[in-house]
Amino acid sequence: MNIALIHFRVGETDGVSLEMDKWKKVLEKMGHNTIYIAGSEGTSKATIIPELYYRDDFDLMLNDECFVKLKNYNEEELKIAIDERTEIIQKQIVDIIKENKIDLIVPNNLLCLGRSPYIGLALYYAIKETNVKVINHHHDFYWERDFFENPTTEYVKNILENYYPPRDLGDQMKHAVINKLAKKDLKAKKGLDSKVIPNVFDFSAELWEKDKYNSDFKEKLGVEDNQILFLQATRVTDRKAIELAIDLIATLNKKENKDEMIGKRLYDGRVFDEDTEYVLALVGMHEGSEGYEDRLIQHAKKSGVNMIVNPEIVDHSRRLNENGEKIYSLWDAYVYCDMITYPSIYEGWGNQFLEGLFAKKPQIVYEYTVYESDIKEKNFNIISLGNSYKKEKNGLVSIDNKVLVKAAKEVQEYLCDEEKYYLSVEENFNIGKENYSMESLEILLGELFS
Repeated sequence: MNIALIHFRVGETDGVSLEMDKWKKVLEKMGHNTIYIAGSEGTSKATIIPELYYRDDFDLMLNDECFVKLKNYNEEELKIAIDERTEIIQKQIVDIIKENKIDLIVPNNLLCLGRSPYIGLALYYAIKETNVKVINHHHDFYWERDFFENPTTEYVKNILENYYPPRDLGDQMKHAVINKLAKKDLKAKKGLDSKVIPNVFDFSAELWEKDKYNSDFKEKLGVEDNQILFLQATRVTDRKAIELAIDLIATLNKKENKDEMIGKRLYDGRVFDEDTEYVLALVGMHEGSEGYEDRLIQHAKKSGVNMIVNPEIVDHSRRLNENGEKIYSLWDAYVYCDMITYPSIYEGWGNQFLEGLFAKKPQIVYEYTVYESDIKEKNFNIISLGNSYKKEKNGLVSIDNKVLVKAAKEVQEYLCDEEKYYLSVEENFNIGKENYSMESLEILLGELFS
């Protein structure tokens, strides 16, 4: 078959883009021809529809009109703007389907998230017009996000209710979700059946290692050899709760904890001395609410935590920037970290968790709902940040200090116990390979696309 995978963007380090790459690879291995349709292509090649771009100024304005407050339009004017945008996008999708003789399309989040409702509407009309087959890959639903809770008009509300996803296409459309809770919700809220296909990783790929290209990564990042590097590999968004990683390192920085470490030999042979410092590195793009990154920087400064924010140094894959300077892949960052922080309070599944398993690095994990429902049963070795948080007045979240103290002690144990460090991550790798490999994805997609 000729298959088109469609999303707001491709070729970036967000979870949806990364997962699309895996589906594309497996589908091509199964003998299908595939293309990407997106608003931007990053480091991948795509057929571009400019109006799908998630940072398009007009699109951002219309999203605010739909879900925040009517400022530029009244209700009727907003409906006209949505319909005009729908028609523009619909025509381009139809043309691409016809020109490429597409047999089946795979929308990623375009008929479930709720963002830019005219995109979902356009896609629905294009599907009706061309009679193309559809397999939806639902990563996130609009009812899971606060932003989409209160549409500004009845028209927008009706679009969400009737087209996210549509329920009138019968056997022409199938649905794949990424966790058990989403399967249950989709059935309860929309009456639609779906197949759970979890995030996966290519555990048979060549391991990420130090090489000539990444040999200067720590230097370029600004990290010295006697600093212990905690990597936050996710995008910088509110739901990633990066403040919890700051709080953990602040706990590790307490005098009694640092004094306890001085003179101890670390897992890799280094010795913890008076100058040894814990460093938290953020290498993902800032896509959170306005001011979130600034609040993190202020929180780190107030907490005495050395936090490096440098998204410019890392991208989807290695390349040279316009000045001829090296840009590293996200995988290079994993190679040089000592531990991975994964304090997200909400995830549809958890792509970065799989990356951490493959990187063979200990992970500090907040046990978000889907982790508890879909992942915890596999008995991975993690340093837990618990499963309960509260929101502070400044908009950041916090967890009980007892949990932080316990997690800090476990971090110290991992850092000082070579056997524990390496055996636990090797066991995690093997559990991940057994349950979340590309081979398992091929079996699931074979059933779904039959």
